[in-house]
Amino acid sequence: MKITVTGSLGHISRPLTQELVKKGHSVTVVSSKPEKQKDIEALGATAAIGSVEDADFLTTAFTGSDAVYTMVPPPNFSEPDFDLMTHCRLLGNNFAHAIEESGVKRVVHLSSIGAHLAKESGLILSHHALEGILNPLSDVAITFMRPVAFYYNLYGFLPAIKNTGTIASNYGAEDKLAWVSPIDIAAAIAEEIVTPLAGRKVRYVASEELTCNEIASILGAAIGKPDLKWIVISNEQMQSGLEAFGVAPKIAAGLVEMNASLHRGELFRDYYLNRPKVMGNVKLADFAKEFAVAFKQQ
Repeated sequence: MKITVTGSLGHISRPLTQELVKKGHSVTVVSSKPEKQKDIEALGATAAIGSVEDADFLTTAFTGSDAVYTMVPPPNFSEPDFDLMTHCRLLGNNFAHAIEESGVKRVVHLSSIGAHLAKESGLILSHHALEGILNPLSDVAITFMRPVAFYYNLYGFLPAIKNTGTIASNYGAEDKLAWVSPIDIAAAIAEEIVTPLAGRKVRYVASEELTCNEIASILGAAIGKPDLKWIVISNEQMQSGLEAFGVAPKIAAGLVEMNASLHRGELFRDYYLNRPKVMGNVKLADFAKEFAVAFKQQ
Protein backbone atom coordinates (compact mmCIF):
# COMPACT_ATOMS: atom_id res chain seq x y z
CA MET A 1 0.00 0.00 0.00
CA LYS A 2 0.93 3.63 -0.48
CA ILE A 3 0.53 5.34 2.89
CA THR A 4 1.09 8.98 3.87
CA VAL A 5 1.99 9.68 7.48
CA THR A 6 1.76 13.12 9.11
CA GLY A 7 3.61 13.97 12.31
CA SER A 8 7.16 13.97 10.92
CA LEU A 9 9.38 11.68 13.04
CA GLY A 10 7.61 12.28 16.34
CA HIS A 11 6.96 9.89 19.22
CA ILE A 12 4.31 7.99 17.24
CA SER A 13 5.10 8.69 13.59
CA ARG A 14 8.70 7.42 13.72
CA PRO A 15 7.88 3.91 15.02
CA LEU A 16 4.77 3.87 12.80
CA THR A 17 6.87 4.63 9.73
CA GLN A 18 9.43 2.00 10.72
CA GLU A 19 6.71 -0.63 11.15
CA LEU A 20 4.98 0.18 7.85
CA VAL A 21 8.25 0.18 5.89
CA LYS A 22 9.22 -3.12 7.53
CA LYS A 23 5.95 -4.61 6.29
CA GLY A 24 6.74 -3.55 2.71
CA HIS A 25 4.52 -0.51 2.33
CA SER A 26 5.50 2.60 0.38
CA VAL A 27 5.48 5.37 2.99
CA THR A 28 5.56 9.15 2.58
CA VAL A 29 6.24 11.16 5.75
CA VAL A 30 5.03 14.76 6.02
CA SER A 31 7.38 17.09 7.88
CA SER A 32 7.64 20.87 8.15
CA LYS A 33 11.39 20.65 8.75
CA PRO A 34 13.67 20.25 5.69
CA GLU A 35 16.45 18.94 7.94
CA LYS A 36 14.30 15.87 8.67
CA GLN A 37 14.39 14.70 5.04
CA LYS A 38 17.64 12.80 5.48
CA ASP A 39 16.38 10.98 8.58
CA ILE A 40 13.07 10.13 6.88
CA GLU A 41 14.85 8.68 3.86
CA ALA A 42 17.18 6.72 6.16
CA LEU A 43 14.08 4.87 7.39
CA GLY A 44 13.23 3.86 3.82
CA ALA A 45 10.42 6.40 3.41
CA THR A 46 9.89 9.41 1.15
CA ALA A 47 9.84 12.91 2.65
CA ALA A 48 7.15 15.47 1.80
CA ILE A 49 8.41 18.77 3.20
CA GLY A 50 5.70 21.30 3.97
CA SER A 51 3.18 22.42 6.55
CA VAL A 52 -0.11 20.80 7.56
CA GLU A 53 -1.38 24.38 7.75
CA ASP A 54 -1.16 24.45 3.93
CA ALA A 55 -4.21 22.64 2.51
CA ASP A 56 -2.86 22.58 -1.05
CA PHE A 57 0.42 21.03 0.09
CA LEU A 58 -1.50 18.39 2.03
CA THR A 59 -3.63 17.59 -1.00
CA THR A 60 -0.50 16.99 -3.06
CA ALA A 61 1.02 14.84 -0.29
CA PHE A 62 -2.16 12.74 0.00
CA THR A 63 -2.75 12.30 -3.75
CA GLY A 64 -2.08 8.74 -4.88
CA SER A 65 -2.18 7.33 -1.35
CA ASP A 66 -4.24 4.28 -0.47
CA ALA A 67 -4.44 5.46 3.14
CA VAL A 68 -3.35 8.40 5.29
CA TYR A 69 -2.59 8.91 8.97
CA THR A 70 -3.49 12.35 10.28
CA MET A 71 -2.61 14.02 13.57
CA VAL A 72 -2.22 17.47 15.12
CA PRO A 73 1.44 18.25 15.85
CA PRO A 74 2.10 19.27 19.49
CA PRO A 75 1.67 23.06 19.81
CA ASN A 76 3.70 25.49 21.92
CA PHE A 77 1.59 25.94 25.06
CA SER A 78 3.73 28.82 26.32
CA GLU A 79 2.52 31.24 23.62
CA PRO A 80 0.11 33.62 25.44
CA ASP A 81 -2.17 34.24 22.45
CA PHE A 82 -2.30 30.67 21.16
CA ASP A 83 -5.86 29.44 20.55
CA LEU A 84 -5.87 25.64 20.46
CA MET A 85 -9.45 25.30 19.23
CA THR A 86 -8.90 27.68 16.30
CA HIS A 87 -5.66 25.87 15.44
CA CYS A 88 -7.29 22.43 15.49
CA ARG A 89 -10.25 23.60 13.44
CA LEU A 90 -7.83 24.95 10.83
CA LEU A 91 -5.96 21.66 10.63
CA GLY A 92 -9.19 19.66 10.64
CA ASN A 93 -10.52 21.64 7.70
CA ASN A 94 -7.19 21.22 5.90
CA PHE A 95 -7.25 17.47 6.45
CA ALA A 96 -10.85 17.25 5.24
CA HIS A 97 -10.07 19.33 2.13
CA ALA A 98 -6.99 17.25 1.30
CA ILE A 99 -8.81 13.95 1.81
CA GLU A 100 -11.69 15.00 -0.44
CA GLU A 101 -9.54 16.55 -3.17
CA SER A 102 -7.00 13.70 -3.24
CA GLY A 103 -9.64 10.98 -3.30
CA VAL A 104 -8.16 9.03 -0.36
CA LYS A 105 -10.58 6.36 0.84
CA ARG A 106 -8.94 5.16 4.08
CA VAL A 107 -8.03 7.44 6.99
CA VAL A 108 -6.71 6.81 10.49
CA HIS A 109 -6.85 9.93 12.64
CA LEU A 110 -5.14 10.39 16.01
CA SER A 111 -7.79 11.71 18.38
CA SER A 112 -7.84 11.38 22.16
CA ILE A 113 -9.43 9.85 25.22
CA GLY A 114 -12.41 12.06 26.12
CA ALA A 115 -13.17 13.09 22.53
CA HIS A 116 -16.71 11.79 23.04
CA LEU A 117 -17.41 14.76 25.35
CA ALA A 118 -18.94 17.95 23.94
CA LYS A 119 -18.38 20.07 27.05
CA GLU A 120 -16.34 20.45 30.26
CA SER A 121 -13.32 18.49 29.02
CA GLY A 122 -10.91 21.41 28.58
CA LEU A 123 -8.25 20.99 25.91
CA ILE A 124 -9.82 17.72 24.75
CA LEU A 125 -12.71 19.70 23.26
CA SER A 126 -10.41 20.43 20.32
CA HIS A 127 -10.27 16.70 19.54
CA HIS A 128 -14.06 16.48 19.77
CA ALA A 129 -14.30 19.35 17.29
CA LEU A 130 -11.78 17.82 14.90
CA GLU A 131 -13.58 14.47 14.87
CA GLY A 132 -16.72 16.46 14.05
CA ILE A 133 -15.03 18.04 11.03
CA LEU A 134 -13.83 14.72 9.61
CA ASN A 135 -16.94 12.70 10.44
CA PRO A 136 -19.20 14.09 7.65
CA LEU A 137 -16.76 13.10 4.88
CA SER A 138 -18.58 10.83 2.45
CA ASP A 139 -17.24 7.65 0.86
CA VAL A 140 -14.25 7.61 3.24
CA ALA A 141 -13.55 4.98 5.91
CA ILE A 142 -12.20 6.63 9.07
CA THR A 143 -10.84 5.15 12.27
CA PHE A 144 -10.58 7.59 15.16
CA MET A 145 -7.75 6.38 17.37
CA ARG A 146 -8.30 7.47 20.97
CA PRO A 147 -5.17 6.82 23.02
CA VAL A 148 -5.36 7.25 26.77
CA ALA A 149 -2.91 9.18 28.98
CA PHE A 150 0.62 9.14 27.58
CA TYR A 151 3.38 7.83 29.86
CA TYR A 152 5.70 10.61 28.73
CA ASN A 153 3.30 13.26 30.11
CA LEU A 154 4.58 12.13 33.50
CA TYR A 155 7.84 13.91 32.70
CA GLY A 156 5.96 17.12 33.49
CA PHE A 157 6.04 16.16 37.17
CA LEU A 158 9.84 15.92 37.33
CA PRO A 159 10.44 19.49 38.62
CA ALA A 160 7.85 19.07 41.39
CA ILE A 161 9.29 15.73 42.48
CA LYS A 162 12.76 17.24 42.53
CA ASN A 163 11.70 20.35 44.42
CA THR A 164 8.94 19.10 46.74
CA GLY A 165 9.29 15.31 46.81
CA THR A 166 5.68 14.82 45.69
CA ILE A 167 3.50 14.62 42.60
CA ALA A 168 0.64 17.11 42.79
CA SER A 169 -2.27 17.68 40.44
CA ASN A 170 -6.01 18.31 40.51
CA TYR A 171 -6.42 14.58 39.93
CA GLY A 172 -4.50 11.74 41.54
CA ALA A 173 -4.42 9.48 44.62
CA GLU A 174 -6.88 6.63 43.97
CA ASP A 175 -8.09 7.95 40.60
CA LYS A 176 -7.66 5.06 38.16
CA LEU A 177 -6.33 5.87 34.70
CA ALA A 178 -5.30 3.97 31.63
CA TRP A 179 -1.84 4.83 30.31
CA VAL A 180 -0.15 4.20 26.99
CA SER A 181 3.21 4.19 25.25
CA PRO A 182 3.66 5.81 21.82
CA ILE A 183 5.18 2.50 20.72
CA ASP A 184 1.89 0.73 21.42
CA ILE A 185 -0.09 3.49 19.71
CA ALA A 186 2.09 3.16 16.61
CA ALA A 187 1.58 -0.60 16.56
CA ALA A 188 -2.20 -0.19 16.77
CA ILE A 189 -2.22 2.42 13.97
CA ALA A 190 -0.04 0.19 11.77
CA GLU A 191 -2.56 -2.61 12.24
CA GLU A 192 -5.60 -0.40 11.75
CA ILE A 193 -4.46 1.47 8.64
CA VAL A 194 -4.18 -1.70 6.56
CA THR A 195 -7.46 -3.17 7.85
CA PRO A 196 -10.45 -2.73 5.50
CA LEU A 197 -13.28 -0.69 6.97
CA ALA A 198 -16.59 0.77 5.93
CA GLY A 199 -17.90 3.86 7.67
CA ARG A 200 -16.55 4.91 11.06
CA LYS A 201 -14.77 3.22 13.94
CA VAL A 202 -13.47 4.37 17.32
CA ARG A 203 -10.50 2.44 18.69
CA TYR A 204 -9.06 3.03 22.15
CA VAL A 205 -5.39 2.24 22.75
CA ALA A 206 -3.96 1.51 26.20
CA SER A 207 -0.93 -0.22 27.70
CA GLU A 208 -1.85 -0.49 31.39
CA GLU A 209 -4.48 0.61 33.92
CA LEU A 210 -3.20 1.97 37.24
CA THR A 211 -4.26 4.24 40.07
CA CYS A 212 -2.21 7.38 40.56
CA ASN A 213 -0.95 5.99 43.87
CA GLU A 214 0.30 2.89 42.05
CA ILE A 215 2.03 5.14 39.51
CA ALA A 216 3.74 7.10 42.28
CA SER A 217 4.90 3.85 43.88
CA ILE A 218 6.42 2.50 40.65
CA LEU A 219 8.09 5.78 39.69
CA GLY A 220 9.26 6.36 43.27
CA ALA A 221 10.94 2.96 43.42
CA ALA A 222 12.70 3.69 40.11
CA ILE A 223 14.14 7.02 41.27
CA GLY A 224 15.06 5.98 44.79
CA LYS A 225 12.07 7.65 46.48
CA PRO A 226 9.93 4.69 47.60
CA ASP A 227 7.66 6.96 49.67
CA LEU A 228 6.72 9.18 46.72
CA LYS A 229 3.07 10.30 46.98
CA TRP A 230 0.58 11.66 44.44
CA ILE A 231 -1.55 14.27 46.18
CA VAL A 232 -4.69 15.96 44.90
CA ILE A 233 -4.72 19.77 44.95
CA SER A 234 -7.47 22.26 44.13
CA ASN A 235 -8.23 23.54 40.64
CA GLU A 236 -7.04 26.98 41.74
CA GLN A 237 -3.71 25.63 42.99
CA MET A 238 -3.26 23.73 39.73
CA GLN A 239 -3.98 26.82 37.65
CA SER A 240 -1.47 28.97 39.52
CA GLY A 241 1.14 26.23 39.44
CA LEU A 242 0.88 25.81 35.69
CA GLU A 243 1.11 29.55 35.10
CA ALA A 244 4.18 29.73 37.35
CA PHE A 245 5.69 26.99 35.17
CA GLY A 246 5.23 29.19 32.08
CA VAL A 247 1.99 27.77 30.65
CA ALA A 248 -0.23 30.42 29.06
CA PRO A 249 -3.29 31.15 31.29
CA LYS A 250 -5.86 30.06 28.69
CA ILE A 251 -4.06 26.78 28.06
CA ALA A 252 -3.60 26.27 31.80
CA ALA A 253 -7.35 26.67 32.30
CA GLY A 254 -7.95 24.04 29.61
CA LEU A 255 -5.58 21.63 31.33
CA VAL A 256 -7.23 22.24 34.70
CA GLU A 257 -10.70 21.57 33.26
CA MET A 258 -9.44 18.44 31.50
CA ASN A 259 -7.90 17.11 34.73
CA ALA A 260 -11.06 17.92 36.67
CA SER A 261 -13.09 15.90 34.17
CA LEU A 262 -10.65 13.05 34.66
CA HIS A 263 -10.97 13.33 38.46
CA ARG A 264 -14.78 13.15 38.18
CA GLY A 265 -14.51 10.04 36.02
CA GLU A 266 -16.11 11.61 32.94
CA LEU A 267 -13.05 11.72 30.68
CA PHE A 268 -12.56 7.95 30.83
CA ARG A 269 -16.21 6.89 30.97
CA ASP A 270 -16.52 5.89 27.29
CA TYR A 271 -13.14 4.16 27.43
CA TYR A 272 -14.32 1.85 30.20
CA LEU A 273 -17.37 0.98 28.09
CA ASN A 274 -15.16 0.19 25.09
CA ARG A 275 -11.87 -1.12 26.51
CA PRO A 276 -9.37 -2.50 23.99
CA LYS A 277 -9.45 -6.29 23.87
CA VAL A 278 -5.68 -6.44 24.12
CA MET A 279 -3.42 -4.09 26.08
CA GLY A 280 -0.13 -2.84 24.66
CA ASN A 281 3.21 -4.40 25.49
CA VAL A 282 4.95 -1.43 27.15
CA LYS A 283 4.21 -1.20 30.87
CA LEU A 284 4.86 1.61 33.35
CA ALA A 285 7.74 -0.39 34.82
CA ASP A 286 9.43 -0.14 31.41
CA PHE A 287 8.84 3.60 31.17
CA ALA A 288 10.01 4.07 34.78
CA LYS A 289 13.56 3.20 33.68
CA GLU A 290 13.55 6.13 31.24
CA PHE A 291 11.90 8.33 33.88
CA ALA A 292 14.71 7.53 36.31
CA VAL A 293 17.34 8.63 33.78
CA ALA A 294 15.49 11.91 33.21
CA PHE A 295 15.17 12.42 36.98
CA LYS A 296 18.93 12.15 37.42
CA GLN A 297 19.43 14.78 34.72
CA GLN A 298 17.15 17.32 36.43
